Amino acid sequence: MSEERWDRLWTGVELATMTDAGLGIVPDGAIAAAGGRIAWVGREEALPPGARGKAAEVIPCGGAWMTPGLIDCHTHIVFGGDRSNDFRHLLQGRSYAEIARAGGGIMSTVRATRRASSEELTRRAAARGRELADWGVTTIEVKSGYGLDVETELRILEVAASLREHLRADISPTLLAAHSVPTEYAGRRGDYLRLVVEEILPAALQQGHAMSIDVFCEDIAFTPAESRLVLEAGISAGLDGRVHADQLSDLGGGALAAAVGARSADHLEYLSREGVEAMAAAGVSAVLLPGAAYTLGAERKPPVDALRRAGVAMAVATDANPGSSPITCVGMILNLACIQFGLTPEEALLGFTSAAAQVLGMHDDRGTLEPGKRADLALWDVDDLAELCYRVGASPLKSLVKDGVPAD
Repeated sequence: MSEERWDRLWTGVELATMTDAGLGIVPDGAIAAAGGRIAWVGREEALPPGARGKAAEVIPCGGAWMTPGLIDCHTHIVFGGDRSNDFRHLLQGRSYAEIARAGGGIMSTVRATRRASSEELTRRAAARGRELADWGVTTIEVKSGYGLDVETELRILEVAASLREHLRADISPTLLAAHSVPTEYAGRRGDYLRLVVEEILPAALQQGHAMSIDVFCEDIAFTPAESRLVLEAGISAGLDGRVHADQLSDLGGGALAAAVGARSADHLEYLSREGVEAMAAAGVSAVLLPGAAYTLGAERKPPVDALRRAGVAMAVATDANPGSSPITCVGMILNLACIQFGLTPEEALLGFTSAAAQVLGMHDDRGTLEPGKRADLALWDVDDLAELCYRVGASPLKSLVKDGVPAD
């Protein structure tokens, strides 16, 4: 063993390294962290001689399970107000599209978000982030999209970035100015697109928080041609591409994500066979969002079998938002991913770790338990990791570790 000192060594732990389809199980394991990174991982019996003496702290885990910190790669947690009235309309049988066209949906949240102070947005978003952290989440993607003007879109991105100061989590902000056409641009879609490409995007780039660009490609939002214009502008400026694709209809959003070189296509209830093939050929990940399908009572499900056969990586995320997925309980999302979409527990857990890291372009830094990667760890009080998907209720999280430091 080298003279390198370890900050902490966890022993007596069942490890799910997430390095293969079987979760990369290492029984009777141990894992060490130094300088915020994983320094060693393997069977406890294989620890180098004297390893325990070289660790500043040794933490026995009593056979608990450990996974990488979870990654929620699709959320909208910065917003004002709520949409409980939309919920009433959904229960009365009105569709998401009908509610949106009647002035509810995204635009009702835009109005509330524009009115809210940055302090209020931060306080409420941090509370939602803590609910995610209670389920082992250490990295959160956060979208804008409830401002739809230069000032508020930038303010949302600023609030999102500031959440790092309030949470034990890393934040990956995404610009989603092409979420809907705001009311003041009714009948002037081209003018709003120009605002997004020529003013909001450059301002966001100058601000420096956004890491990705996203667009809602749907009948009630933007056409494939309009979506492509926005995506290509953002990607050419160095942002990663994301697409809300084929959620309510087959507009070819998955194929569009492949054509522009986006990292992911998200939702995908109406994804076609051609879309699956295009995503597979281009290496585009699928992000499955069962919370939205559940809340909206979707009649169709993403073509999971086809995605699986084609070898498309499948991430899973909460889509936490005020309207179509007001859910911050990761356990519920894992359960829905299995019961509603047909994923195995292994696929669902990989979807919240290694596959999610791939979507955010962070696969070299996190999402698996491997030496050199960030020591973001979640310790679970379960006998079988399938319990994380099977049992809906209180979180079985025993300890959360961020950058090698356990939470208080």
